[in-house]
Formats: sequence, structure tokens, C-alpha cells
Amino acid sequence: MPVLPLHREAAPVESAAASGPAAFEIDALVARYGGKSVLHGISCQIPERRVTAIMGPSGGGKTTLIKALNRTLELTPGAAIVSGQVRFRGADLYAPAGDPRAVRRSLGIIHQQPVPFPMSILENVLFGASFHGVCTRAERAAHARLFLEKVGLWDEVKDRLHERATRLSGGQQQRLCLARTLANRPQAILMDEPCSALDPQATRRIEDHIADLRNEYPVVVVTHNLGQARRISDHALIVIDGRVVEAGPTDRIFEAPQTELARDFLSGRFG
Repeated sequence: MPVLPLHREAAPVESAAASGPAAFEIDALVARYGGKSVLHGISCQIPERRVTAIMGPSGGGKTTLIKALNRTLELTPGAAIVSGQVRFRGADLYAPAGDPRAVRRSLGIIHQQPVPFPMSILENVLFGASFHGVCTRAERAAHARLFLEKVGLWDEVKDRLHERATRLSGGQQQRLCLARTLANRPQAILMDEPCSALDPQATRRIEDHIADLRNEYPVVVVTHNLGQARRISDHALIVIDGRVVEAGPTDRIFEAPQTELARDFLSGRFG
């Protein structure tokens, strides 16, 4: 694989205005793992009620960036935001008086590997909603059904609600994790390569749900799959060596990338 060149021009960061108002505004964000900088002054915007794909080579900072958006990065030992700002709908997510737990609840994240809790399907869906008081005891059954239906799982599990969630298939587990996140009534959905461990049929179902989610939420998806990024997203970022080298509408990025780095990545010359 060719060595990634580190000293080429970066694209001017495009405003989210072309894709709608900004949900997230990232300004000069620097993040480190231990003593190593991973994000180098990233500035970009992520639009409201659109699907934004974050693309780039492995190890380039995509997962670090998405975890920085909901303060789960700081749960990793040695990881920290060094400087810069992340704002969601104008609010500074790293303000000293802010509550990281409230940020994580409002900005739900779906990980690469499904993470069902070691409890029943029903208890999985309701775990966060019950903990945060989103629904009352009397509302539990209806609340669970609502979100299992929203992810297309209800008909598959309605007679198995008290079985352990770990008995579900991988694709079902990922949809269960999505139902659990939605049941918390978040304000945005973040996904870190949500289909990389799934077969093609399960991937199509998750992609269909992503398309539906854009009607209610800003959705951010880290993906290594360029075809998937083009299918599902309205807006895209290319992150290379901890920097945003291209940002804007997905169609424009694929059809007319403005930087040599973006052209090389999209053409498969590295990554």
C-alpha cells in the first residue's frame, strides 16, 4: 500500500448551509491518545436532518472524531480533547458546567460490533429509557413496542421478548441496539461503521433505517465502504491524518473532489 503523503493542501471547509442549518459545529478540535495527537485542529460543520458520512483511511481519526461528538472519547484511557470546541445546536458540549452523561444520552452512538446487554430483549430496549425516566412503568410495554417497530424488529421478536438478547442474530442485535438508542429519545444519531460486521441483507436493512432516521435526526455515519457512503449520505467529510481534507455534499465530493488527497483516496490510490 502506498505511503500516505502528509503534506498536501487541505480543502477549504464548506459551510453546512448548502445542506441545511448546522447541527454540529466543530472548531479547531485537537485530540490526543496519550502523548500522540490524533486530530489536528479539525474545523467542520454537520448539517441538521441529513446523513453525513465520515470517510477516510484506517487510522486517520474517523472514530476519534465521532466519539468526540458525544463525549465518549474521554471514556477511553489516555484519550482527551486538548483544545477546540464542539457545539451542538449552539451549545458547547465541553463547557465546564456541562454534564457528560446528559450529552451521551442526547447524542446516541451505535458501535461497529452490536453490544446487547446480558438481559432480555425487552430489558435491552428499555434499559436507558427506564434509567433516565423517559417512560413510566405503565408505559414500558408500549414504549418498547414503538421502537422495536421503528427498527423493524417487532414482528420478529414479539413472542421472544423475555429471551436473552444475545440469542438474536448479528443483524437483529444491531437493530436492537438502534431501538435501545432511539428509546432514549436522543437528539442525534451517531454510527461507527454499523454494518461492517453484518451480512449484505442485514446491511441493507440498516441502510434503509438510516434513510428513515434522517427525517427526524442529524445522522453521522463513519464508514469504510465508499459505495455505502454514496448510497446513504447527503453530506460527507473525508478525514485523512487527523484533518478534514474535503467537506460538502456527497455527490459533489464523489464527482468533483477539490483536493489531490481526496481524489487519491476516492480513486483507491491509498486507504
